[in-house]
Amino acid sequence: MILETERLILRHWKDSDADRLYEYAKDPDVGPVAGWPAHQNIDESRYAIQNILNGREAYAICLKGDDRAIGCIELKLNGHTDMTDRDDECELGYWLGKPFWGQGIMPEAVRELIRHGFEDLGMTRIWVGYYEGNTKSKRVQEKCGFRYQWMSEDVEVPLMNEKRTGHVSSMTKDQWFSDRLYF
Repeated sequence: MILETERLILRHWKDSDADRLYEYAKDPDVGPVAGWPAHQNIDESRYAIQNILNGREAYAICLKGDDRAIGCIELKLNGHTDMTDRDDECELGYWLGKPFWGQGIMPEAVRELIRHGFEDLGMTRIWVGYYEGNTKSKRVQEKCGFRYQWMSEDVEVPLMNEKRTGHVSSMTKDQWFSDRLYF
């Protein structure tokens, strides 16, 4: 499946994306704040494409007119998230290569995945979280209309072998529909 916005194409990951994934995922400012270590080589990025970014609703973010991946966005469905055990709820996750920060790309991609989740997949609630200090992710969630739910201390971050403070927000289909009436 391919999703489109005004400036973006969201498409499934391909093995040939490994070099671009590595280019952005090796940056220590990208993955660690989201809870995963910076990639050490292209083989690690290839492994991630084949075994982590292979979910049914995992998408490479590409600028229109350029098929190169610049980030990732995913709706993690039941069985692939610890935020819900319901089939009509999911978790949103995302990251973006540093050269593309501050251009409104991630809010644009998030809004499309919210629409896709509610309209195409029949979700009734979308969950999203960020770790303390990840102000960019927090801001994306606020811009896109997510409502803060709770904070948890000592959250296990297994890929980083540490504990952090986590913040959780969500949006229901009714909230999304209601908010759209005002834009």
